[in-house]
Amino acid sequence: MNSFTQKIALVLQDSMLRGRLLFVLGALVVFRVLASIPVPGINAAQLQLFFNNNQFFGLLNLFSGGGLSNLSIVLLGVGPYITASIILQLLTMMIPRLKQLYQEEGEAGRARFSQYTRFLTLPVALLQGISFLLILEREGILPTLSPFQFGTNLLVITAGSVLLMWLGELITEFGLGNGVSVLIFAGIVARLPRDISQAIFAFTPSQIPTYLGFLAVAIAIVWAVVVVTEAERPVPVTYAKRVRGGKLYGGSSTYLPLRLNQAGVIPIIFALSLLLIPQMAATFFSTSGNALVANVASVALSVFQNLALYGTFYFILVFLFTYFYTAVTFDPHQIAENLQKNGAFIPGVRPGTPTTEYLGRVITRITFVGALFLGFVAVLPIIMQSLTGIQTLTIGGTALLIVVSVILDLARRVDAQISLREY
Repeated sequence: MNSFTQKIALVLQDSMLRGRLLFVLGALVVFRVLASIPVPGINAAQLQLFFNNNQFFGLLNLFSGGGLSNLSIVLLGVGPYITASIILQLLTMMIPRLKQLYQEEGEAGRARFSQYTRFLTLPVALLQGISFLLILEREGILPTLSPFQFGTNLLVITAGSVLLMWLGELITEFGLGNGVSVLIFAGIVARLPRDISQAIFAFTPSQIPTYLGFLAVAIAIVWAVVVVTEAERPVPVTYAKRVRGGKLYGGSSTYLPLRLNQAGVIPIIFALSLLLIPQMAATFFSTSGNALVANVASVALSVFQNLALYGTFYFILVFLFTYFYTAVTFDPHQIAENLQKNGAFIPGVRPGTPTTEYLGRVITRITFVGALFLGFVAVLPIIMQSLTGIQTLTIGGTALLIVVSVILDLARRVDAQISLREY
């Protein structure tokens, strides 16, 4: 506790660190103000019913920081930017030039990759905006819009998404942490008072054991998420001794940290997109004038509403996508080459191809554990609802991972800044 108090005092005394934290707070205030400005002509009752019955828009509301649930001018949130990032990272598997830009050209290459992501965000935001407005009109949440009104609303919400992307990049540059993650974190935290109040209003004395059990499980899950997020598999690395100018260099030993969860929360987002976008399409076509199309859409909706089937497919997809995304972001061949170029080797493993194969085996084994854990966290809300039967008691897997990751990242960055100032 004393160490924590000392860190707080150091943060308050350091003008640069204090300025970065104040910039983050100011940016979050702007974000919450934008998220509270609604698009005119909303049917509030129909909107609430729609969100209660649609998990896909519930996820998108998470990434908009609650802006979608009240149809604010930033209702798209950072969703288009995240989608554009995912598309480009998938393309690195098929386009060697993009892979080289992302993995091999350092800061300059990553800056150009980020620029491509910004360019792609605009058409993605336009497409998502058109889809949202059409579906919300069909559900009766928005009144029927004239072409001019439709175009005006589309431009406003697209500009809102681009504005949030810019705000997130400002937080990354002038604040602390990843700006996009901080904005999502702020949206999740902003929803907590409402979720807690709903649980309190639904409380009855007979549910005391259920609530206590839920609290114990919540604490255990948060602890497990922290442990798995921070878990590493150290691979020992030794630098060969070299003689230069009569002096002996090298011979030191270190380790290569391989994270248990290399992919973060991305596999859950991939799996949700693959499962829930067809659900959105089925919702859209369920009111079609064509009887065959409407019947097919209704059958698809009934399949998606089967929690056991939905949870099973969800778990499998998260598991598979964890391996896929780890393969995109972790290249054993490149790491083996870098070790060899720097005169380093793994004890007991020959440089070159044997090192590549060894790293591949290690990352495959630890990813298995990480994938199982991610799959469990993803389906945790379904499990909790099935066990308790209370809709207000849910532990959102995606939200939980984001919150824990952002808090740990901010803590690491503050510690790094404090250490730098002390030196």
